[in-house]
Formats: sequence, structure tokens, C-alpha cells
Amino acid sequence: MKVAPLHKAFLEHGDRVRHLIVHTGQHYDEAMSKVFFEDLELPQPDYYLGVGSGSHAEQTARIMVEFEKVLDRVRPDFTIVVGDVNSTVACSLVSVKMGIPVAHVEAGLRSGDRSMPEEINRLLTDAISERLFVSEPSGLTNLRKEGVREEQVHFVGNVMIDSLLYYRKKAAGSKMLERLAVTPGRFMLVTLHRPSNVDTREGLNRILSVFEQLQRSPAIVFPVHPRTRKMLALHGLESRAKAIQNLILIEPAGYLEFLQLLDNAQLVLTDSGGLQEETTYLGVPCLTMRENTERPITCEVGTNELCGQDVGKIVRKSLEVFDGKPKKGEVPPLWDGQAARRIAGIMMEQI
Repeated sequence: MKVAPLHKAFLEHGDRVRHLIVHTGQHYDEAMSKVFFEDLELPQPDYYLGVGSGSHAEQTARIMVEFEKVLDRVRPDFTIVVGDVNSTVACSLVSVKMGIPVAHVEAGLRSGDRSMPEEINRLLTDAISERLFVSEPSGLTNLRKEGVREEQVHFVGNVMIDSLLYYRKKAAGSKMLERLAVTPGRFMLVTLHRPSNVDTREGLNRILSVFEQLQRSPAIVFPVHPRTRKMLALHGLESRAKAIQNLILIEPAGYLEFLQLLDNAQLVLTDSGGLQEETTYLGVPCLTMRENTERPITCEVGTNELCGQDVGKIVRKSLEVFDGKPKKGEVPPLWDGQAARRIAGIMMEQI
């Protein structure tokens, strides 16, 4: 979702630059990878590393070894990395050590929680990047505090919103709502996958307790992340989940299918970073099952509310939405669908 608008923006400068796509294979599940390339109209990756799963150390090391081979062969003028996953920091480290400057898209986001692997990835990547592209004002403040030079930092807006705006009309033609037999504006959409929520029996019990207390409410649509499904089975909780009357458990959805669900949801419960942003843009109330967020603008001006792992608070806030009392919000600055063009324009000045 972040690379697609960037690729399209660089195609507009095709007479001056060649933009190559490297798919590390970190997100190795076909339903969460291949289908996204198709939905987002991306070409086949120029390089596919196929690193697959593993511990953080194993995955990061494999990416570094394989990406070094790509850089040896291509020798690009710049490496552009997005987000905060292991691929982000791994490719940044290899590039910088080979003398290739790095541009980081979504720079400056901070949760303040160093127990999150993503927070470490963000900090390390920003520390060694030459160009830092910021999606919200907090990023500017954070990077200034960390001593990053002003001329390296560019407030450009949010590439996730670029994708949302570009594909929203196409997503409206999906058959997902019809297939699930849910009414637009009358269902809750859930995505939960972070270790703090799904890796323990206690965490899963909390999630199921929320669902059980909302059984008399509208339908709950839950595309189950492979990690979450694995943990439900491991802790013997599959039958409990299936017994919840209005809970609809489905396989991970493609981008267009999911966007249709998101655009028509009455409420979202999540621990995802990107969804906090998308719900804010769409004006959909969002409850985040985390103690902190690296995207504070979604709480400050958007529709997002942090609930931690407080089951009572999540249930209470959900019922408020179902009773017609949702949190209202507004769209943050520069979330206008033009972030990737701004990034491409700045990058072209460097080449």
C-alpha cells in the first residue's frame, strides 16, 4: 500500500529514473502478499528475496544477505524503504554500509515503547537515513529532538492515504459485503495480530471476552491474521471463538476487499498502525487495543481512541458507537493523496 503510489509517482519521471521494486518475502503468506500486488496494480517485483518466516534475528539476517546481492548487481543511486518492519531496517543497514544513501518513508513516528520491535526498527532506520519523509507533525518534533538536520526532513503527507484515495472507488465494486451478508454501516471490523494481544492465552481470552460481551450488537467481522489463527489453535480457543453468535471469522482479505469492509464499517477494533490512519481519513471510529501509538495525530484530531487491554473500556466505547455516539474527527494536514508525488519530486532533485 505504501510502495504502489511511490511506484506510480516515479513512472511519471520515467525518462530520468528507473524505479525497481524488491520484495523481500518477509510477508510470505500468499493471501497477504501476492494478492496485494494484484489489487494494487503493481508489476511483478524486479527482485524477490523469498526470506520467509523466522525469528527477528533470522529474518533480518536473511534479508541483509540477499539484499546485499541485489545492491551489488544494481548499484542504485538511492534505496527507498517504507514503514517499520524488519525489511525496513535490514535494507537500510546494508545500503548505508555499501555507501548507498537511504530515504525513509514514514519517518519520525514514535510510540515511546521500545518493547515493540517496530519502534527499534524506526529508531535505527531514521538514524542512518539521508532523506526522511514525514507523514504527520509529531514526526517533525521527534526527529528534531533526535538531532536530525532540518534539511534532511520533509513533511510530505501519508502514502497510505494516497492508496486509499486511488483505490477507494475500485474497492466499492468488491463483492465482500454481499458475500459476508453484512449491512453497510452496521458491523464491527477487527484486526488483531500483535504479540501483546495474541501470543498468550490471557491476551486471547481478553479479545474473546470483548466479542462475547458484544454478542447482541451488530456483526463482528474478523479477518484472522495467520499468527492469530495459529495462536487460537495452540491455546485451544477455536471452539470458543466459533461459538460467538455474531462473530464472522474469515481468511485475510485482499486490499480491495478489506478497503470495502473498512469504508463501510460502523466501528474498527485494531492493533494496527496503518488502520488508525485509514479510519481517521474515512471518519470511521477506531478503538486501538494498545497502550500507546506512534501515530498520535489519529487520537489528537482523528477518530482513534487508545483502549489498552481494558476489556471494559473497549466494550463501553463500542456500545457508545452502536448507540450513535461515535468520536468525531477530521483529516490531518497533507493527507490529500499527493504524498508520493511530493516524495518523487524531492527525490528527483537529488538524482
